[in-house]
Amino acid sequence: MTELTAADGHVFGAHEATATDAVAAVVIVQEIFGVNAHIRSVVDRYAALGYHAISPAVFDRVEPGIELGYDGPGVERGIALAGEIADTAMLDIAAAVERVARTGPVAVIGYCFGGSMAWLAANQLPIAAAVGYYGGQIPGLLDRSPQVPTMLHFGEADAGIPLDVVQSVAAAHPEVAVHVYPGADHGFNCDVRASYDAESAVLAQDRSLEFLNANGVVAANARG
Repeated sequence: MTELTAADGHVFGAHEATATDAVAAVVIVQEIFGVNAHIRSVVDRYAALGYHAISPAVFDRVEPGIELGYDGPGVERGIALAGEIADTAMLDIAAAVERVARTGPVAVIGYCFGGSMAWLAANQLPIAAAVGYYGGQIPGLLDRSPQVPTMLHFGEADAGIPLDVVQSVAAAHPEVAVHVYPGADHGFNCDVRASYDAESAVLAQDRSLEFLNANGVVAANARG
């Protein structure tokens, strides 16, 4: 793990990987389960696509190195941890943005808890674009208008973020690209969860990559 230092002096870990020819970067913000094997694989995948990628371990402020299971106790503990670091997570995400900004334009991409953090990052941080997957807190944060191009992904069958709520997000922010995936549930991008939907995950990533490239966060593999 790479070590980062936030603006308040907190030292924490991050999983980092980069393409040797990267000229743009992505900050991957975790689900409520920590920077676990799945999130590390997402970082590695974006590096393989040609980015400098990093995922800050925002739960390190409470329990360094924690990785939770995708089960009832894991969900319960993850929700509690997310609540404990709600006011400090952006400091750690900002430190990760600063770390990779030397490579080039930076996007923040987040999943679940991280999807909501990506929404806030689009409002608060010096980034070029943001992508959020099924961020459940976004409907309560509609007063935080993105200051950069933003794309959101939601599952049609996500009981925690019903379609009428998704529609309210789209209506409040028509400048945001909102995509809904038929039949997909919460966590559809995670290939170690029962809710994984391969077709939706591939389509969402393709859309995200096209969106990033169109907004100046260009993968090395996409340069012509």
